[in-house]
Amino acid sequence: MPSRNWRETDIVVVDQPELTLSERLYLPQIFGGMRTTLRHMFSKAMRDRTVVQYPEQKRPMRIENYRGVHRLNRDEQGRVACVACFMCETACPAHCIHIEGAPSPWPDREKYPIQFDIDELRCIYCGMCEEACPVDAIELTPEFRLVGQSREEMIFDKEKLLMVFDQTRHLKPRKNPPITGYAG
Repeated sequence: MPSRNWRETDIVVVDQPELTLSERLYLPQIFGGMRTTLRHMFSKAMRDRTVVQYPEQKRPMRIENYRGVHRLNRDEQGRVACVACFMCETACPAHCIHIEGAPSPWPDREKYPIQFDIDELRCIYCGMCEEACPVDAIELTPEFRLVGQSREEMIFDKEKLLMVFDQTRHLKPRKNPPITGYAG
């Protein structure tokens, strides 16, 4: 390791500033925080911008980046778009996706999923499955009302995921990416 010759100009000495008594007691910071809180609490313009009467009024949702319930997309022929590559199952940090693949009956792909399950209770809705999918077969929808009476109801199988696609296709249309090696 080469040695370095230090010069006096290389060293910068920073002196600690002297604090007043009020600064040592954090009084300016406390009063500043209280001033901001009171300004927000008593400002009608701020309240009108932020307060919503929830059941009657709803804020507009940004559908393009919201991560809600999963769906399994269909291709142009109405078949499941998944090619059973297992990339979403591999990328999932919560290990909530389970896929079983089989040889495809269609000539435009090698495999398709005979079983595709997602445990919605275990999922952390990170979107990594969506990012990992090379054919955009799995997506997170803007649907957030998810209710189940038991744990088994919250495990979405292939048919239920395709049903979610049928219900949400008008909210978020599929991108239909061009994939090398796959016709369609």
